[in-house]
Amino acid sequence: MNTDRTAGGATPTARDKMLIAAALLFREKGVDATSFADVIERSHAPRGSIYHHFPGGKAQLAEEATRHAGTLMASMILDNLAASGPAETLSHIIDIFRRQLRDTDFVAGCPVAAGALESGDFAETRKVAGEVFASWESLISVALWQHGVEMARAQSLATTAVAAIEGAILVSKARRSTDPLDRVDTELMIWLSAVTSAPTTRESAAAPAVDGD
Repeated sequence: MNTDRTAGGATPTARDKMLIAAALLFREKGVDATSFADVIERSHAPRGSIYHHFPGGKAQLAEEATRHAGTLMASMILDNLAASGPAETLSHIIDIFRRQLRDTDFVAGCPVAAGALESGDFAETRKVAGEVFASWESLISVALWQHGVEMARAQSLATTAVAAIEGAILVSKARRSTDPLDRVDTELMIWLSAVTSAPTTRESAAAPAVDGD
């Protein structure tokens, strides 16, 4: 998952670089095990600057880094849905994490999932992670609806897809194999090919309300 840019593709500021560094560290070490010193070292920031930019401490950094990573993925999902549709988008997401796991020797997972898994000291970070997952599901469910799936079914499929991918990342890390992701990729493509059609006039229409929005 590429966290090395801002959502708009602009050159990252010093603060952005700290968020990027934190997200990269979270996906490798988790939130609890990542210190301010780690973030300073990874981002090459002056030691005092992190306290200036994140006066709320590590909790604030964790919340904002989780949201930053989620926003980047949402932007990628939206771009790919517009260009390729839901099936190819989900396969592309899986391929991103498949390559990431291989490139990091199965160390780096999903930074948003890292936020969801942390201790009671980071309750707000878990809440942010839940909101991020819901935003991804919403984007995917609307795209499925635009491809002929009834909204209730689209929401169910979107939740299943996000949960399956996130779970497969965790299992792949534990097993040091991309087989779980490969199998989820195969099954999702079978499911989606069975229920989706070419985009219809729904594409330009307003989608029904999505639960959780």
